[in-house]
Amino acid sequence: MDAHARNGGGDPYDDGDPDSDPYGDDDSETGTAAVKLTVSQQKYLAAGKQKQDMHAILTVEVEGVGGAAGPGPGSILAQVLVIDCSSSMNAPPEKFRAAKAAAIAALRMLPDDTPFAVVRGAHDATMAYPATPTMVRATPRLRAEAERAVHGLLAAGGTAVGTWLDLTRRLLTEQPAPIRHALLLTDGRNEHDERMPLAWVLDRCEGQFICDGWGIGSDWDAQVLLQISSRLHGASSAVRKHADLPGEYERLMRGLLAKAVPELVIEVAPRPGNTVRYLKQVEPTEVSLVDTGPEKGPSAFVTRAWGNELRRYQLCVSADPTGRRTRVDLQLAVVGVAMPAGGEALLPTPLPCLVHWTDDPALSSRTDNQNDFFSRHLELGKTLTAASDAFRRDEKDRSEQLLGKAVQLAQQVNDQSQLAKLRRLVEVLDATAGRVKLHPGLKPVDFQHLITASSRSAFPGSSGGETEAPPDVTAPCPSCGEPVATGAKFCTYCGARKAAAT
Repeated sequence: MDAHARNGGGDPYDDGDPDSDPYGDDDSETGTAAVKLTVSQQKYLAAGKQKQDMHAILTVEVEGVGGAAGPGPGSILAQVLVIDCSSSMNAPPEKFRAAKAAAIAALRMLPDDTPFAVVRGAHDATMAYPATPTMVRATPRLRAEAERAVHGLLAAGGTAVGTWLDLTRRLLTEQPAPIRHALLLTDGRNEHDERMPLAWVLDRCEGQFICDGWGIGSDWDAQVLLQISSRLHGASSAVRKHADLPGEYERLMRGLLAKAVPELVIEVAPRPGNTVRYLKQVEPTEVSLVDTGPEKGPSAFVTRAWGNELRRYQLCVSADPTGRRTRVDLQLAVVGVAMPAGGEALLPTPLPCLVHWTDDPALSSRTDNQNDFFSRHLELGKTLTAASDAFRRDEKDRSEQLLGKAVQLAQQVNDQSQLAKLRRLVEVLDATAGRVKLHPGLKPVDFQHLITASSRSAFPGSSGGETEAPPDVTAPCPSCGEPVATGAKFCTYCGARKAAAT
């Protein structure tokens, strides 16, 4: 359901008449990015006195980025490169050389006029380039100076990731660029967290910039990287071969430079008596979102840095059946996409999430394909973390058992990519039953690669089951005032004929 409107998300009770929209739905000649929104859910809940959770998957897709005339990437992006320079980066020396080569590859791709800086990370954070804690705008001369500074870096000291991110925050928050991004590389664990606790730093950094984290070597901590990327709207990755890192940095930078929509806001307006519990990104990576809406008003969740891409979000709304009719579709909440002032895009008409209270257990026990996939995928990630912890404690049998469960979950959602990665750790004897056997010679880092990969997901194919398109426009019922689909002949709240409202 992709009806577009140019307003900040549209009025959920708009009459929906396409003839009344001066902009129409065709963006083919405007060169303006277009945002699409769809809702997938299982609308049936068991009728009763207790509140229940309704889950829905919101798919947001942006198209047309890059066709509009406007400022180049250099004027909307500010970039900080954070390089782990702890002493372990020299073991072996090829690792540190690869890290430097990757940073230089990223520097060379920065468009002119892009604010940038390079941070040296160890048991504290210092400036690698420029020499003072500030950012400079890219020119051929300054990029060359930064390359020489990176070449001259030495590895010494420990690892205190919190200090690295805090310096990055201070650098980026001074920049007016709409997209502020950090790229962090580490080969170790956050062993000096007491210097500046990471959890405290992330509280200060959240909403200030985006951070992608990379692991290299054999002793980095996937959980630290995932904690950072989830809170700071980025992604976590790793390389098995040092020589692959520069190419991966180039790929990431190409994707970053294709971003042209700094942020979109997903708004959720529940009907009275219902409560928004959470909204979180589940595809392509897991990202925590914070409700920034007013205390008395729609929930608002900011999403960062869009190019031409599709993302999915899991919405949870607590539904209250008290006083509600059964055996009819009722509007539970309205979801929409808005853009901050100054942005320009064709935005979708808001859509409702529905609830249908029923006494039929055959209906209330149904599942939605997309919700089921992402729920199992999230469980898969937790299972892999538990398997890794058991392996570190030398509880091989327990680790094997948990990896069997992970294989079973991946099989259930037909995640062939994840199954292929799991086979690096285990011999799969029976995927359906979850029977596996650990490969000999495994190392803890093998689990870290698997955990990082599990944070990325993609729903296979089109949705099915309970993914019928809900009515996308409503109007107040003339009898009771409740919003009802404009095409409906009768009000689903009071049963009155609704001809007058249409």
